[in-house]
Amino acid sequence: MDSTFLFASLIWGSVGVGYFIYGRRQQSIGPLMGGVLMIGASYLARSILEMSLACIGLMTAVYLNSKHGW
Repeated sequence: MDSTFLFASLIWGSVGVGYFIYGRRQQSIGPLMGGVLMIGASYLARSILEMSLACIGLMTAVYLNSKHGW
């Protein structure tokens, strides 16, 4: 573990917590589950690139879900 990995994990985990809180307050399952998965990705990823790609993919999925009204 290096400091760059820990900082990236902190950033992506914080974004995930934000999605989780937003989803809980709006009672929307999409952002809620996206937040949970982003938090999980920040813990389980083995590299910064893997973590960033997973979190960007989850953010895109949440956006597209909300855009299509699911």
